[in-house]
Amino acid sequence: MQISVFGIGYIGSVVAACMADDGHRIIAVDIAADKVDAINAGISPILEPGLQELVERAVRGGQLSATADIKSAIDATELSFVCVGTPSLPNGNLELKFVLQIAADIGAALRDKAGHHMVVVRSTILPGMMEKSIVPVLRSHSGKEPGRDFGLAYYPEFLRESSAIDDFRHPATAVIGASDDRTAAALQEMNRDNGATIYTVDPRTAASIKYANNVWHALKVSFANEMGGICKASGIDGKTVMEILSSDTRLNISPAYLRPGFAFGGSCLPKDLRALRYHAKSVDASSLILDATLAVNHHQIERALGMIAAAGKKNVALLGLTFKPGTDDLRESPLVELAERLIGKGYCVTIYDRDLRPSRLVGSNRLFAMQHLPHLAQALAPDLDTALEAAETIVVGSGHVAFQGLRAKLKPEHRIIDLAGRDPDLRYHPHYDGTGWPGSDDLAREVLQAAE
Repeated sequence: MQISVFGIGYIGSVVAACMADDGHRIIAVDIAADKVDAINAGISPILEPGLQELVERAVRGGQLSATADIKSAIDATELSFVCVGTPSLPNGNLELKFVLQIAADIGAALRDKAGHHMVVVRSTILPGMMEKSIVPVLRSHSGKEPGRDFGLAYYPEFLRESSAIDDFRHPATAVIGASDDRTAAALQEMNRDNGATIYTVDPRTAASIKYANNVWHALKVSFANEMGGICKASGIDGKTVMEILSSDTRLNISPAYLRPGFAFGGSCLPKDLRALRYHAKSVDASSLILDATLAVNHHQIERALGMIAAAGKKNVALLGLTFKPGTDDLRESPLVELAERLIGKGYCVTIYDRDLRPSRLVGSNRLFAMQHLPHLAQALAPDLDTALEAAETIVVGSGHVAFQGLRAKLKPEHRIIDLAGRDPDLRYHPHYDGTGWPGSDDLAREVLQAAE
């Protein structure tokens, strides 16, 4: 197919590159000249494992190009994916101005287009936003009726950063919220050979499924962290408890996210929780579990601050800053908030994250970094050894492969605060503590109690 992808961010870049690699002819569209230039030069505008190779191959083969010209992109394609951001407003609702602007631009381009076209929204939107906000804009600017004169669907994505290409290639499900049969059939055909179970529903149901997925993931993280805290206070290994709990998959419990550790973050879970809470209030529905999930997540950051303060040292090495290993995305990373607050409290913080290069940050990711850590470049260490050199407290914020073998580099006097819980060797350090499992002091008390 001839497809235009609007928004060359974390989702749009992956969608464009993967579909081009599948043989479709893709035109990526963005108002940011640096993103357009990067794609046309065969360079991925974001860091995502395997994406650079896909972009380079697709551009070289003529399957992928980029432009800022919306009308030409619409005229040259038969289907458009809308992948622009829907960030949070201060009240928790979604900011729709980017989606609505694209809808207006697409609508204006469709007004004069004679052939059939399909508009497929992949940006995350709340139930009802398609009908109440996007459809009126498309209708007024095109002079045509969505779902009749041109195709329309909401087709949510379920791509995790740092594993997005594999998620695109091997989806468990495909949820298609189509307003017409022709668009539904086109999206079904795209998923025919990828092994996904295809669900074709209405757009409101599709949006609800997207939120149910993301809120469930957020809930699992906070539930595991709360259990880890209770277990730790009781002298019990929370990781063992949750590992055994998640081993029972008969009742549809997945091990993903179900482990004690640090707070959740990123561009989806916090934003979608806030948006769904706002939506619940707008329809007079209870959101007690959602409220508690955000409160527990905030408390997890407070607990980490308390553990670092209890170590009694001012020179801190923070290992990991992005919200997840394998990506350079800093947006709403709890480690960014942790670093920001430590610096505000007078700590000397050195950061090491192998995936992070400030000069390569673009768009909302770069803006977030500038707003929260304006001196990020000066705080970053070039390698792990440099980060550890002057540190007294080591905060392991990530289970990145770059931190394997960390135990051998530590000094006996180091204080270790483990927020990730991925390296069992760290437990043998004399000054070790974890967020949801026993630290060295806890283990010493257990040995003493056993002896008595």
